[in-house]
Amino acid sequence: MGTLEGKTALVTGGESGIGLAIVRLFVAEGAKVHLLGLDRTRLSAAIEEIGEERVIATVADVSNEDAVRDSIATGVARLGGYDVVVSNAGITGAVASIADYPSEEFARTLAVHILGGFHILKHAGVHVRAGGSIILMSSLVGLIGFEGVSGYVAAKHGQVGLMRSAAKEFAARRIRVNTLHPGPTSTAFQDSIETRVTGQSREEAAKAFDALIPLGRHMTPEEIAQAALYLAADASAMVTGSTFRIDGGLGG
Repeated sequence: MGTLEGKTALVTGGESGIGLAIVRLFVAEGAKVHLLGLDRTRLSAAIEEIGEERVIATVADVSNEDAVRDSIATGVARLGGYDVVVSNAGITGAVASIADYPSEEFARTLAVHILGGFHILKHAGVHVRAGGSIILMSSLVGLIGFEGVSGYVAAKHGQVGLMRSAAKEFAARRIRVNTLHPGPTSTAFQDSIETRVTGQSREEAAKAFDALIPLGRHMTPEEIAQAALYLAADASAMVTGSTFRIDGGLGG
């Protein structure tokens, strides 16, 4: 039997990158998964790859409360509730100094990460079974500062505060709430940040970031998925309110 045999999960931003790696691993470990995302084409591709008997998908912008509520209602009707929730949807925001950072882009970045995470906690949290797990996908920059991406850094720090409040509130039902903090991970999302921050090609930007990581390379989406699996599984039954870092030593 798999680690998540017989369990159900909700993964937002599950149609690509880290989110899709988490979905694949959760399904391989026995779970049925509800994918919530924006890209209908990629969601359809994920269903075709994994199989309709193991995954369902709904389209929603996590910053839109009505869309989140409706998507979760659909998921609960199909799956009966959740044992695991992974709030993973995110955007990079702008790359600019604070003086030049567009205020509307700053607000949008916070809306997706913090308000979106709040919407997932608010509407999915009531459908998480006792003893379940909620994971907010933050970032290494949710624990440290980094110039040029103030919107993203602020949003990822904000998720930590949201997690700490939720961990206390959900503890009465033995539901664990944690943040997961990946370092630079080999995804198109990370490529976009690195090339804009450095002004270099994707390959050269990746080398520059590799040089900052004590263990010498980017994380892979599959490695982040394994960390999510630990936080989702019964092995972490007494882990809550934590900032779980997987970054090759970059933040140490």
